Amino acid sequence: QLQLVESGGGLVQPGGSLRLSCTASGFPLEYYSIAWFRQAPGKEREGVSWIRRYGNLTTYADSVKGRFIISRDSAKNMVYLQMNTLKPEDTAVYTCAASRSYSVTYAAPQYDYWGQGTQVTVSS
Repeated sequence: QLQLVESGGGLVQPGGSLRLSCTASGFPLEYYSIAWFRQAPGKEREGVSWIRRYGNLTTYADSVKGRFIISRDSAKNMVYLQMNTLKPEDTAVYTCAASRSYSVTYAAPQYDYWGQGTQVTVSS
């Protein structure tokens, strides 16, 4: 099983911004739909954003709509999550995952590859 790698997490003040990156060794991310998930301590994992394989269709959870942007740079084999106007409730471990589905989904069984997560902490 191949694994994705995330980077870009850290500590940021409320209202600040971070950009998370997701990449993989051994396979092109362009072949896969990519989702960003997050999980805070004591809470269920939730889907944050999704971008379709070989396309530009994107979706966002209501809680991040208008603040977060998902994008691809296929030449660099990277997927990004730009997070703006961060709030304390955005604090979580953020994980990217890759699916061969063309349809929007946050169902874990649909994802073939997972990263180990990067911590995002929003605090003053």
